[in-house]
Amino acid sequence: MRTAVVQFPGTNCEHDVVEAVTALGGSAELVWHRDTDLSDFDGAILPGGFAHGDYLRTGAIARFSPVMTEVFRLADSGAPVLGICNGFQILCEAGLLPGALIANRDLAFICRLVEVEVADTDTVLTRTATVGQRIRIPLNSYEGNWVDPTRRGRVVLRYVDDPNGSQQQAAAVANDRGNVVGVMPHPERAIHDFLGSSDGNLLLEGFLHSLAPA
Repeated sequence: MRTAVVQFPGTNCEHDVVEAVTALGGSAELVWHRDTDLSDFDGAILPGGFAHGDYLRTGAIARFSPVMTEVFRLADSGAPVLGICNGFQILCEAGLLPGALIANRDLAFICRLVEVEVADTDTVLTRTATVGQRIRIPLNSYEGNWVDPTRRGRVVLRYVDDPNGSQQQAAAVANDRGNVVGVMPHPERAIHDFLGSSDGNLLLEGFLHSLAPA
């Protein structure tokens, strides 16, 4: 089963994602944001970093990249779609996830390991976890404060000690079907103990399991 890792101008975590997926036995391939055909892929990951147009509003221009038409198609078909950090922001801007990401509560960039608790296991990110399980993965963002005026958002992971002021302490959010998930901390940066944690493997394993037909 193949995963498309979408690369936008400014993306800087794409190789980390490919390495993490490959280390878990998956197959991942970089796809440029102007590509228009993801028919050979079974799922997609929008990695972290930055994207063109972020200076206007994070993800607001990237959501119009040609590849997003195919990301929409995958999401509509029920295929797993994961957005990490900037990818989360793009999915919200595209309307594939509810709410939006704004500046952190204290207007400070956060770069450290954080502890999150699993709140929902019926998603492509958390299907191999258990409710209440706590994991440590690194957070690396300035606009990681998730807000949802509709209050319809489905929270998947919650910060144990919310560092950025996110509504409902949300660290990850899913769509109603659970096949599209955005996560603000970086699971792909926590795949080896020498990195400070290998807990990210649990989440990425859930994604890989979701690629296979039920």
